[in-house]
Amino acid sequence: MTATVTSADGTPIAFDTYGSGTPVLLVGGAVNDRTTVAGLAAVLADAGFAAIAYDRRGRGDSGDAPVYAVEREIDDLEVLIEAVGGSAAVFGHSSGAILSLEAAARGLPITKVAVYEPPYIGDDRPRPAEDLVDRVSARLADGDRDGAVELFLVEGTGTPAEIVESMKAAPVWGWFVGLAHTLPYDLTVCGPGSRLPADRLAAITVPVLSLSGGAGEAWMTSSSKAVAAAVAHGRYEEIPGQDHGVLNAPESLRDVLTNFLR
Repeated sequence: MTATVTSADGTPIAFDTYGSGTPVLLVGGAVNDRTTVAGLAAVLADAGFAAIAYDRRGRGDSGDAPVYAVEREIDDLEVLIEAVGGSAAVFGHSSGAILSLEAAARGLPITKVAVYEPPYIGDDRPRPAEDLVDRVSARLADGDRDGAVELFLVEGTGTPAEIVESMKAAPVWGWFVGLAHTLPYDLTVCGPGSRLPADRLAAITVPVLSLSGGAGEAWMTSSSKAVAAAVAHGRYEEIPGQDHGVLNAPESLRDVLTNFLR
């Protein structure tokens, strides 16, 4: 049964709890809601954890606010942690991984952080222009949700334009367009140019497990390794055969997460 907590600014945040045991919050990335982490939640519940799948603000059954700020999303995590017992481990995927790291760096009662392919960009691919969030927002303001998704994918994630064109004929495109209004949120979480904030990450004192897929993109592997190196107690591991869509194969994360979170 879906429950709701109220964040500091009055925004309702919806969440589902799977299983019982040590709480683990699951933080999805761009164009994700709580349904896309449900498979992993079920895997972790079967392994003896209380997995919390929630809708980030602006998605699913959660509310939103007129003005977005990363601090409000951290407030959302804080109230969720309070609701599940006062402390929790966190798993974040993609931009949700960056949000998880930011929350840990700012001192939330997080016991451990596991992240999968946080999309910080180093020197091995072009950085998105620092005005990308403004241009995506402008397309949304003009009612061009398809154009906002296309701009985000091509410039934000480096997806080749021909791949984006082929995606437009697939069912997933409608899902992306439906969540297009949240794309500026994820770009804001990643920061201008998606640079790794080494000083902030160095403030994280809890254990961090940074993961990437063996079949994924090289720049995401580099980012994951850089996160492990930037924190005080970081470790990197590769998930064989997986790419950025690892949430579609949640069983591949069972052993590595269970061993880390125990």
